[in-house]
Amino acid sequence: MTYTITDRLKKTGFSMNPLSYVIERNGGKRDFNTLEYFNIWFIFDDLEMIIEGQSYEVKGISTVFIGPHKSMVFGECKGKEAYAFSFSSIFYEQCSTDSVFLNSALFFNYGRDVFISHYTGDVPKDIMRYFLITRLQEFQKKDERLFVSAAHNTVETIILDALLATNQEEIEKDEKLEYVSYVNRFRVMLQRDFKTQKKVSYYANALHITTRKLTSMTEFIAGKSAKEMIIDKLVSEFEKSVKYTTLTISEISYQLGFSDEANFTNFIKKHTGKKPTEFRSLVSCVFPFSI
Repeated sequence: MTYTITDRLKKTGFSMNPLSYVIERNGGKRDFNTLEYFNIWFIFDDLEMIIEGQSYEVKGISTVFIGPHKSMVFGECKGKEAYAFSFSSIFYEQCSTDSVFLNSALFFNYGRDVFISHYTGDVPKDIMRYFLITRLQEFQKKDERLFVSAAHNTVETIILDALLATNQEEIEKDEKLEYVSYVNRFRVMLQRDFKTQKKVSYYANALHITTRKLTSMTEFIAGKSAKEMIIDKLVSEFEKSVKYTTLTISEISYQLGFSDEANFTNFIKKHTGKKPTEFRSLVSCVFPFSI
C-alpha cells in the first residue's frame, strides 16, 4: 500500500506526524512504502517493524532510519508512541555534510534496508519528547520558515546522536562518514585550543592523521582547508571582542595568543583587509558607548 503523503510534505519537503495519525491517514492500514522520501522513526515504546520483509523488534527510545523506496509494516501498535520524520533530499541537502549523511552506507544506503540506533543515555521520555517533538510543533504553529529551519536542525541532531552512539568500526566502513567524525572532533579541539595552538599539524597529530588528510577532510566537509578554519576562528573571535568588549587591541591580541601586537595587526590586515584599529573605529561609529 502506498501512503498518501501530507500536503506539508509536498510543500516543504518535510513532515512530522505521530504513528497513530499516519495510520489514520492510511485508512487504518499499517503497511506503507517510503516512496522517494527519507524516513526517520523515533520509537518511544517497544514496537515490531517489518521492513522489506524482515522483522525487527525495535526497543523503546530508538531511532529507525529507512531510505527511499522501502516497504514497511507495523506490528500491533495500539497505544504505542512513535513519530515519523519524513523528508526529501532537496529539503535536507544544504551542504556537503548533509549529502554525506543521506548517501552513507550507515543510515540510508539503498543496499541497507534499515539502520536502528538505540539511545543509551538515561534521558526521561518527556525531555526527549519536548526537544524532538513539542518544539517542532510549536515552530509549526508560529512560522513556516522557522519550522523548516528547526526541522532541519532536529533531523541533523537525531543523525548526529546516532552517529555518536555508533561503533567507530561501523563509521570507518564509510570513508565519508569518517570524514564527518574527524572534522567534528577537529572543530571541538579548535574551540578549546585556538588561543594557544594555531598550526594544522597540532590538530592532525592529536587526531593521529597527517596534515594533508585533515585538510582533505575539512575541504570535503566544510569547503575550507584546516588552515582556513583556524584563521576564520581567530578572525571571528577578534571581531566579537571588538564588538562586545572594551578591551584594547593590545589586550585582544594577547587574549588570542599573539605575543606581538605588530604580528597580530599584520594577521588581521592580511585576512580581512583592515587593520584592527579600523575595526574599532567602525564599531565605535555604529555602537557609540554612552555613560
